[in-house]
Amino acid sequence: MEVEDKMVGKFINQVMERGKKTVARKIVYGAFKLVKTESKKDPVEVFRKAIENSAPLLQVRSRRVGGATYQVPMEVKPEKATSLAMKWILAAARAKKGKSMMVKLAEELLAAYKNEGAAVRKKEDTHRMAEANRAFAHFAW
Repeated sequence: MEVEDKMVGKFINQVMERGKKTVARKIVYGAFKLVKTESKKDPVEVFRKAIENSAPLLQVRSRRVGGATYQVPMEVKPEKATSLAMKWILAAARAKKGKSMMVKLAEELLAAYKNEGAAVRKKEDTHRMAEANRAFAHFAW
């Protein structure tokens, strides 16, 4: 079940630890198989939607102005947003305990696809932070 997709390739590279790409591939494609059996949908579409649902639009960056540090909300570039979404989905899957990485990753992808799960929660927290610090938006230059 080899998929020629740049986004999937990037995700495999993020799953990879210690240069073991074949292991990372097995984990990702195994998770895709589980997603397919679970949701009866194309796993790559589920993956793309999961990334889309957990990609942030805003983030806060620290900026020093006159001796004080402000959390300034800024827009996130699309490439950075997808990268963050991938990292958050992976981190959420790795944080779970007691199951194989394949199963944890499949569960997290399905949760993000349904707009639930830890990665989507992280995105919402990031947006909430940016919203709370909107008063400092004029420091973004």
